Amino acid sequence: MVRQVKVSNFSEVQGIVSAAAKCYNDVGVHDMKGSIADAKSILGMMSLDYSHPVKIVCEDERDLDRVVRAVTRQ
Repeated sequence: MVRQVKVSNFSEVQGIVSAAAKCYNDVGVHDMKGSIADAKSILGMMSLDYSHPVKIVCEDERDLDRVVRAVTRQ
């Protein structure tokens, strides 16, 4: 499953990492340049380009919803 979100600031990145850390399944984040990061890794997340929306990818819909909510409620 894939959802596209716009990440605007560092606190939203931290929210993604925090929410992903609570997920049982793997959560990946893809930027528009083709880079992929493990959403549970703050260093990996910092390497992405947030000038455009990113895609959050997870096999479990509940885990994906949890991570997307971490961005949208900021």
